Amino acid sequence: MPQRIAIVGDGQMGLVLADALVHRGLGVSMWGPFPDVVAHLARTRENPGRMPGFRLDESVEVTSDSALAMRGADMAINAIPSQFIASVWKEVASLVPERCPIVSVAKGIENGTLRRPSEVLRDSVPGAGPVCSLSGPTIATELAAHQPAVMVASSEDVGLAETVQQCFDVPWLRIYTGTDLIGVELAGACKNVIALAAGMCDGLELGDNAKSAVLARGLAEITRLGMAMGAVEATFYGIAGVGDLATTCFSPHGRNRSCGEALGRGTSLVEYQAGSNSVVEGVATTKSVMALAAQHNVEMPIAESVHAVLFEGLLPREGVHQLMTRRSGSE
Repeated sequence: MPQRIAIVGDGQMGLVLADALVHRGLGVSMWGPFPDVVAHLARTRENPGRMPGFRLDESVEVTSDSALAMRGADMAINAIPSQFIASVWKEVASLVPERCPIVSVAKGIENGTLRRPSEVLRDSVPGAGPVCSLSGPTIATELAAHQPAVMVASSEDVGLAETVQQCFDVPWLRIYTGTDLIGVELAGACKNVIALAAGMCDGLELGDNAKSAVLARGLAEITRLGMAMGAVEATFYGIAGVGDLATTCFSPHGRNRSCGEALGRGTSLVEYQAGSNSVVEGVATTKSVMALAAQHNVEMPIAESVHAVLFEGLLPREGVHQLMTRRSGSE
């Protein structure tokens, strides 16, 4: 068991993971890339912009000094959104202890490079140890309230996955282990794209039948891409796959679903992002997913429609019409 864990990122997931680790009796330090936010959190133990009503335990060492945060860490956690992992971790890479394992909760695919979070971390912190993805259906506000949830710790290093399982062995979390790192990370990234489509169904008031169809056919698209990239099919029917997809598509707290709903109601993407204080990972990841689909010659019509709505001026209702009038085939 690690004795000191450094969390990079002071947003929702960083906060609730720190809460669980402290409950487990582990030493936790937290650092974030915005000094003013970190200073406020250190002083008040609250981050009202990201987690209203949540108070971080006094035992968590919150610091704007990255060297202090990393000192003595025998595990690090990445809670930085996918598109910013490289830039943030390059700031602290030289401070990460040699062979220190890194656990990532980011769900996305980097634009341009098409790297998964684990790949970005390996490249950004070459001296670190193995990487683990901790993923699953985890609405942060529910974790903060200690409501039951399950996650999967997936790593090519079985020992690391088992260690992560032990670290988060608290009454409200059940952690499973796995080795399909590619599948878990792809599932976590792609489900955000499908959740945008599910939200558009809500915004257009198309009903639950339509949204469930998006979920089912979206899962088929995600699985096709994953199989083409070497993932294990069963992963997409488990916690990180259909489990996370269902929560993200139906929860009113899901950021991607909420963004899609706003778009369905007529709000522009620019307007929505200007009024949001959270990163909607699915927006940028949609570009990466379409690039991967083209690279691997995989058909992803729902993701393609989401991309057209986000970046090509297609109206959400027109996107639905295009999907419903596609040539029918076997399931």
